[in-house]
Amino acid sequence: MSAKGTAAAKGRGGGAVPHGVDRLPWTTYRFRLLGMGLGGLCIGAVLHGNGAGPLAWSLLAFTALLWPHLALLLARRSASPYRAERRNLLLDSAQTGFWVAMMQFNLLPSVLLFTLVTVDKISTGIPRLWLWSLPAFAAGVLAGGIATGFAVRAETSMTELLFSLPVLTIHTIGVALAVSHMGQKIRDKNRQLDELSRTDSLTGLHVRRHWLELAGRALRRHREERVPMVLMLLDIDHFKVANDHHGHSLGDEVLRIVAATIRKTLGQAGTAGRYGGDEFGLLVQATPPHACALAESLLEAIRAAGIAAMPGTRITASIGMAMARASHTTVEQWIDDADAALYRAKRAGRDRIGT
Repeated sequence: MSAKGTAAAKGRGGGAVPHGVDRLPWTTYRFRLLGMGLGGLCIGAVLHGNGAGPLAWSLLAFTALLWPHLALLLARRSASPYRAERRNLLLDSAQTGFWVAMMQFNLLPSVLLFTLVTVDKISTGIPRLWLWSLPAFAAGVLAGGIATGFAVRAETSMTELLFSLPVLTIHTIGVALAVSHMGQKIRDKNRQLDELSRTDSLTGLHVRRHWLELAGRALRRHREERVPMVLMLLDIDHFKVANDHHGHSLGDEVLRIVAATIRKTLGQAGTAGRYGGDEFGLLVQATPPHACALAESLLEAIRAAGIAAMPGTRITASIGMAMARASHTTVEQWIDDADAALYRAKRAGRDRIGT
Protein backbone atom coordinates (compact mmCIF):
# COMPACT_ATOMS: atom_id res chain seq x y z
CA MET A 1 0.00 0.00 0.00
CA SER A 2 1.28 3.48 -0.80
CA ALA A 3 2.01 6.04 1.91
CA LYS A 4 -1.00 8.03 0.78
CA GLY A 5 -3.24 4.98 0.98
CA THR A 6 -1.92 4.13 4.45
CA ALA A 7 -2.61 7.65 5.66
CA ALA A 8 -6.13 7.51 4.27
CA ALA A 9 -6.76 4.19 5.96
CA LYS A 10 -5.59 5.56 9.28
CA GLY A 11 -7.83 8.57 8.88
CA ARG A 12 -10.86 6.33 8.26
CA GLY A 13 -10.43 3.70 10.90
CA GLY A 14 -7.10 3.83 12.69
CA GLY A 15 -5.51 5.82 15.42
CA ALA A 16 -4.30 8.79 13.44
CA VAL A 17 -5.04 12.14 15.07
CA PRO A 18 -7.52 14.04 12.87
CA HIS A 19 -6.84 17.60 11.80
CA GLY A 20 -8.98 20.57 10.83
CA VAL A 21 -12.63 19.91 10.04
CA ASP A 22 -12.07 16.14 10.41
CA ARG A 23 -11.84 16.72 14.15
CA LEU A 24 -15.58 17.45 14.25
CA PRO A 25 -16.64 13.82 14.99
CA TRP A 26 -14.25 13.64 17.95
CA THR A 27 -15.41 16.97 19.32
CA THR A 28 -19.08 16.10 18.90
CA TYR A 29 -18.67 12.61 20.37
CA ARG A 30 -18.15 13.84 23.93
CA PHE A 31 -21.19 16.08 23.84
CA ARG A 32 -23.31 13.44 22.15
CA LEU A 33 -22.40 11.02 24.94
CA LEU A 34 -23.36 13.60 27.53
CA GLY A 35 -26.48 14.88 25.80
CA MET A 36 -27.88 11.50 24.77
CA GLY A 37 -27.15 10.00 28.18
CA LEU A 38 -28.82 12.79 30.13
CA GLY A 39 -31.62 12.99 27.57
CA GLY A 40 -32.18 9.28 28.02
CA LEU A 41 -32.90 9.84 31.74
CA CYS A 42 -35.40 12.54 30.89
CA ILE A 43 -37.11 10.46 28.18
CA GLY A 44 -37.07 7.37 30.41
CA ALA A 45 -38.95 9.20 33.15
CA VAL A 46 -41.69 10.13 30.68
CA LEU A 47 -41.84 6.63 29.14
CA HIS A 48 -42.23 5.17 32.64
CA GLY A 49 -45.06 7.55 33.34
CA ASN A 50 -46.71 6.62 30.05
CA GLY A 51 -46.36 2.88 30.68
CA ALA A 52 -44.24 2.31 27.57
CA GLY A 53 -43.56 -1.21 26.31
CA PRO A 54 -40.29 -3.13 25.73
CA LEU A 55 -39.86 -1.90 22.15
CA ALA A 56 -39.81 1.75 23.24
CA TRP A 57 -37.29 0.97 25.97
CA SER A 58 -35.10 -0.91 23.49
CA LEU A 59 -35.14 2.05 21.10
CA LEU A 60 -34.27 4.38 23.97
CA ALA A 61 -31.30 2.18 24.89
CA PHE A 62 -30.08 2.46 21.29
CA THR A 63 -30.40 6.26 21.26
CA ALA A 64 -28.95 6.93 24.70
CA LEU A 65 -26.27 4.25 24.95
CA LEU A 66 -25.33 2.92 21.51
CA TRP A 67 -25.88 5.77 19.06
CA PRO A 68 -22.99 8.04 20.25
CA HIS A 69 -20.46 5.24 19.68
CA LEU A 70 -22.02 4.17 16.38
CA ALA A 71 -22.02 7.76 15.12
CA LEU A 72 -18.31 8.12 15.86
CA LEU A 73 -17.55 4.80 14.18
CA LEU A 74 -19.49 5.77 11.05
CA ALA A 75 -17.70 9.12 10.84
CA ARG A 76 -14.24 7.59 11.37
CA ARG A 77 -14.77 4.99 8.66
CA SER A 78 -16.07 7.55 6.19
CA ALA A 79 -13.90 8.98 3.41
CA SER A 80 -15.05 12.40 4.65
CA PRO A 81 -15.51 12.36 8.45
CA TYR A 82 -16.73 15.95 8.39
CA ARG A 83 -19.59 15.24 5.98
CA ALA A 84 -20.44 12.03 7.80
CA GLU A 85 -20.65 13.91 11.08
CA ARG A 86 -22.95 16.51 9.56
CA ARG A 87 -25.28 13.66 8.63
CA ASN A 88 -24.98 12.30 12.16
CA LEU A 89 -25.96 15.68 13.57
CA LEU A 90 -29.08 15.68 11.41
CA LEU A 91 -29.86 12.16 12.64
CA ASP A 92 -29.53 13.50 16.20
CA SER A 93 -32.33 15.95 15.42
CA ALA A 94 -34.44 13.26 13.76
CA GLN A 95 -34.11 11.01 16.80
CA THR A 96 -34.96 13.89 19.13
CA GLY A 97 -38.09 14.61 17.10
CA PHE A 98 -39.00 10.93 17.28
CA TRP A 99 -38.72 10.93 21.07
CA VAL A 100 -40.75 14.11 21.40
CA ALA A 101 -43.63 12.28 19.75
CA MET A 102 -42.95 9.09 21.70
CA MET A 103 -43.19 11.14 24.91
CA GLN A 104 -46.64 12.17 23.68
CA PHE A 105 -45.45 15.77 23.46
CA ASN A 106 -44.89 16.08 27.20
CA LEU A 107 -44.41 19.82 27.37
CA LEU A 108 -41.29 20.52 29.43
CA PRO A 109 -39.09 17.62 28.23
CA SER A 110 -40.17 18.20 24.61
CA VAL A 111 -39.36 21.91 24.61
CA LEU A 112 -36.12 21.27 26.50
CA LEU A 113 -34.86 18.57 24.13
CA PHE A 114 -35.79 20.55 21.02
CA THR A 115 -34.00 23.65 22.37
CA LEU A 116 -30.84 21.80 23.34
CA VAL A 117 -30.54 19.82 20.10
CA THR A 118 -30.93 23.08 18.16
CA VAL A 119 -28.36 24.87 20.32
CA ASP A 120 -25.98 21.96 19.66
CA LYS A 121 -26.27 22.63 15.92
CA ILE A 122 -25.60 26.33 16.38
CA SER A 123 -22.56 25.67 18.61
CA THR A 124 -20.88 23.57 15.91
CA GLY A 125 -20.30 26.75 13.91
CA ILE A 126 -21.51 25.07 10.71
CA PRO A 127 -23.50 27.71 8.79
CA ARG A 128 -27.28 27.10 8.70
CA LEU A 129 -26.96 23.59 10.14
CA TRP A 130 -29.66 24.35 12.68
CA LEU A 131 -32.00 25.30 9.85
CA TRP A 132 -31.23 22.08 7.99
CA SER A 133 -31.96 20.16 11.19
CA LEU A 134 -35.56 21.41 11.41
CA PRO A 135 -36.89 19.18 8.59
CA ALA A 136 -35.02 16.24 10.14
CA PHE A 137 -36.63 17.00 13.51
CA ALA A 138 -40.05 17.25 11.85
CA ALA A 139 -39.50 13.90 10.09
CA GLY A 140 -38.68 12.33 13.44
CA VAL A 141 -41.82 13.80 14.99
CA LEU A 142 -43.85 12.37 12.11
CA ALA A 143 -42.33 8.88 12.56
CA GLY A 144 -42.91 8.93 16.31
CA GLY A 145 -46.39 10.31 15.88
CA ILE A 146 -47.33 7.49 13.51
CA ALA A 147 -46.02 4.99 16.08
CA THR A 148 -48.12 6.50 18.91
CA GLY A 149 -51.14 7.59 16.89
CA PHE A 150 -50.18 11.17 17.71
CA ALA A 151 -51.24 10.72 21.31
CA VAL A 152 -50.79 13.83 23.44
CA ARG A 153 -50.08 14.05 27.18
CA ALA A 154 -48.68 17.52 27.65
CA GLU A 155 -48.68 17.62 31.45
CA THR A 156 -45.26 17.28 33.13
CA SER A 157 -45.16 15.54 36.49
CA MET A 158 -42.77 16.46 39.28
CA THR A 159 -40.74 13.28 38.64
CA GLU A 160 -40.43 14.09 34.95
CA LEU A 161 -39.42 17.67 35.82
CA LEU A 162 -36.71 16.47 38.22
CA PHE A 163 -35.27 14.11 35.57
CA SER A 164 -35.27 17.00 33.09
CA LEU A 165 -33.10 19.22 35.29
CA PRO A 166 -29.77 17.40 34.62
CA VAL A 167 -30.27 17.91 30.89
CA LEU A 168 -30.93 21.60 31.46
CA THR A 169 -28.04 22.24 33.84
CA ILE A 170 -25.19 19.80 33.13
CA HIS A 171 -25.47 19.75 29.34
CA THR A 172 -25.91 23.51 29.11
CA ILE A 173 -22.90 24.17 31.34
CA GLY A 174 -20.85 21.62 29.37
CA VAL A 175 -21.64 23.30 26.05
CA ALA A 176 -20.95 26.74 27.52
CA LEU A 177 -17.54 25.59 28.80
CA ALA A 178 -16.70 24.11 25.40
CA VAL A 179 -17.67 27.32 23.62
CA SER A 180 -15.62 29.33 26.13
CA HIS A 181 -12.61 27.04 25.56
CA MET A 182 -13.00 27.37 21.80
CA GLY A 183 -13.24 31.15 22.13
CA GLN A 184 -10.02 31.21 24.15
CA LYS A 185 -8.25 29.14 21.50
CA ILE A 186 -9.45 31.54 18.82
CA ARG A 187 -8.21 34.52 20.84
CA ASP A 188 -4.83 32.83 21.31
CA LYS A 189 -4.59 32.14 17.58
CA ASN A 190 -5.52 35.73 16.79
CA ARG A 191 -2.80 36.95 19.15
CA GLN A 192 -0.29 34.68 17.43
CA LEU A 193 -1.36 35.92 14.00
CA ASP A 194 -1.13 39.51 15.20
CA GLU A 195 2.37 38.86 16.54
CA LEU A 196 3.40 37.25 13.24
CA SER A 197 2.03 40.21 11.30
CA ARG A 198 4.18 42.55 13.43
CA THR A 199 7.41 40.52 13.29
CA ASP A 200 9.92 40.24 10.47
CA SER A 201 10.44 36.52 9.78
CA LEU A 202 14.17 36.81 9.03
CA THR A 203 15.36 39.04 11.85
CA GLY A 204 12.69 38.60 14.51
CA LEU A 205 12.39 42.39 14.86
CA HIS A 206 9.29 44.49 14.24
CA VAL A 207 8.26 44.95 10.62
CA ARG A 208 8.49 48.47 9.22
CA ARG A 209 4.76 49.21 9.49
CA HIS A 210 4.55 48.30 13.16
CA TRP A 211 7.83 50.01 14.02
CA LEU A 212 6.53 53.24 12.44
CA GLU A 213 3.43 52.97 14.65
CA LEU A 214 5.69 52.64 17.70
CA ALA A 215 7.70 55.65 16.52
CA GLY A 216 4.47 57.64 16.27
CA ARG A 217 3.58 56.71 19.85
CA ALA A 218 7.07 57.66 21.05
CA LEU A 219 6.83 61.06 19.38
CA ARG A 220 3.40 61.71 20.93
CA ARG A 221 4.75 60.73 24.34
CA HIS A 222 7.64 63.17 23.89
CA ARG A 223 5.22 65.97 23.08
CA GLU A 224 2.75 65.21 25.87
CA GLU A 225 5.14 64.18 28.67
CA ARG A 226 8.42 65.80 27.58
CA VAL A 227 10.12 62.39 27.77
CA PRO A 228 13.51 62.42 25.96
CA MET A 229 13.31 60.15 22.90
CA VAL A 230 15.98 59.25 20.38
CA LEU A 231 15.41 57.68 16.97
CA MET A 232 18.34 55.86 15.37
CA LEU A 233 18.71 54.50 11.87
CA LEU A 234 21.36 51.77 11.60
CA ASP A 235 22.71 50.74 8.21
CA ILE A 236 25.07 47.80 7.62
CA ASP A 237 28.20 49.06 5.87
CA HIS A 238 28.86 47.80 2.31
CA PHE A 239 26.02 45.28 2.64
CA LYS A 240 24.98 45.40 -1.02
CA VAL A 241 28.52 44.76 -2.24
CA ALA A 242 28.93 41.77 0.11
CA ASN A 243 25.50 40.45 -0.85
CA ASP A 244 26.29 40.66 -4.57
CA HIS A 245 29.70 39.00 -4.20
CA HIS A 246 28.92 36.28 -1.65
CA GLY A 247 25.24 35.55 -2.25
CA HIS A 248 21.99 36.12 -0.45
CA SER A 249 22.46 33.29 2.04
CA LEU A 250 25.49 35.06 3.52
CA GLY A 251 23.60 38.35 3.41
CA ASP A 252 20.70 36.82 5.34
CA GLU A 253 23.12 35.47 7.95
CA VAL A 254 24.63 38.95 8.38
CA LEU A 255 21.16 40.41 8.87
CA ARG A 256 20.37 37.79 11.51
CA ILE A 257 23.64 38.45 13.34
CA VAL A 258 23.09 42.22 13.38
CA ALA A 259 19.44 41.85 14.46
CA ALA A 260 20.39 39.49 17.30
CA THR A 261 23.09 41.92 18.43
CA ILE A 262 20.61 44.81 18.39
CA ARG A 263 18.13 42.83 20.51
CA LYS A 264 20.83 41.80 23.00
CA THR A 265 22.36 45.28 23.30
CA LEU A 266 19.08 47.17 23.52
CA GLY A 267 17.43 44.79 25.95
CA GLN A 268 14.56 46.64 27.61
CA ALA A 269 16.09 50.05 26.87
CA GLY A 270 14.53 50.46 23.44
CA THR A 271 12.55 49.06 20.53
CA ALA A 272 13.96 47.94 17.19
CA GLY A 273 12.49 47.16 13.79
CA ARG A 274 13.65 46.28 10.29
CA TYR A 275 13.21 49.57 8.47
CA GLY A 276 14.50 48.48 5.06
CA GLY A 277 16.57 45.77 3.40
CA ASP A 278 19.74 46.26 5.46
CA GLU A 279 18.53 49.20 7.55
CA PHE A 280 17.18 49.04 11.08
CA GLY A 281 15.24 51.55 13.13
CA LEU A 282 15.72 51.95 16.88
CA LEU A 283 13.70 53.92 19.42
CA VAL A 284 15.34 54.70 22.76
CA GLN A 285 14.07 56.67 25.73
CA ALA A 286 17.29 58.38 26.75
CA THR A 287 19.15 61.66 26.89
CA PRO A 288 21.69 62.37 24.11
CA PRO A 289 24.75 61.26 26.17
CA HIS A 290 23.11 57.99 27.18
CA ALA A 291 21.89 57.38 23.63
CA CYS A 292 25.40 57.99 22.25
CA ALA A 293 26.89 55.56 24.77
CA LEU A 294 24.31 52.93 23.80
CA ALA A 295 25.01 53.47 20.08
CA GLU A 296 28.77 53.11 20.64
CA SER A 297 28.19 49.88 22.58
CA LEU A 298 26.01 48.62 19.73
CA LEU A 299 28.64 49.33 17.06
CA GLU A 300 31.28 47.59 19.13
CA ALA A 301 29.00 44.60 19.74
CA ILE A 302 28.29 44.28 16.00
CA ARG A 303 32.03 44.18 15.23
CA ALA A 304 32.58 41.52 17.91
CA ALA A 305 29.58 39.44 16.82
CA GLY A 306 30.78 39.46 13.22
CA ILE A 307 34.24 38.23 14.18
CA ALA A 308 32.80 35.50 16.42
CA ALA A 309 30.18 34.24 13.98
CA MET A 310 31.98 34.72 10.68
CA PRO A 311 35.78 34.68 11.08
CA GLY A 312 37.50 36.51 8.28
CA THR A 313 34.43 38.67 7.57
CA ARG A 314 34.29 42.19 8.95
CA ILE A 315 30.81 43.43 9.83
CA THR A 316 30.37 47.10 10.72
CA ALA A 317 27.46 49.51 10.72
CA SER A 318 26.76 53.23 10.71
CA ILE A 319 24.16 54.94 12.89
CA GLY A 320 22.30 58.18 12.45
CA MET A 321 20.72 59.68 15.58
CA ALA A 322 18.00 62.28 15.99
CA MET A 323 16.50 63.56 19.23
CA ALA A 324 12.75 64.10 19.22
CA ARG A 325 12.03 67.83 19.07
CA ALA A 326 8.97 70.03 19.37
CA SER A 327 9.45 70.99 15.71
CA HIS A 328 8.80 67.38 14.65
CA THR A 329 5.13 67.40 13.74
CA THR A 330 5.31 64.01 12.00
CA VAL A 331 7.31 60.80 12.36
CA GLU A 332 8.59 61.33 8.81
CA GLN A 333 10.32 64.55 9.85
CA TRP A 334 11.96 62.78 12.77
CA ILE A 335 13.13 59.97 10.48
CA ASP A 336 14.43 62.47 7.92
CA ASP A 337 16.66 64.02 10.60
CA ALA A 338 18.02 60.60 11.57
CA ASP A 339 18.53 59.74 7.90
CA ALA A 340 20.52 62.93 7.34
CA ALA A 341 22.67 62.06 10.37
CA LEU A 342 23.21 58.57 8.98
CA TYR A 343 24.51 59.93 5.68
CA ARG A 344 26.86 62.22 7.58
CA ALA A 345 28.26 59.13 9.34
CA LYS A 346 28.70 57.37 6.00
CA ARG A 347 30.44 60.35 4.40
CA ALA A 348 32.76 60.54 7.40
CA GLY A 349 34.01 57.01 6.77
CA ARG A 350 31.29 54.66 8.10
CA ASP A 351 31.45 52.49 11.23
CA ARG A 352 30.51 55.50 13.35
CA ILE A 353 27.65 57.57 14.71
CA GLY A 354 26.22 60.62 12.98
CA THR A 355 24.30 63.24 14.93
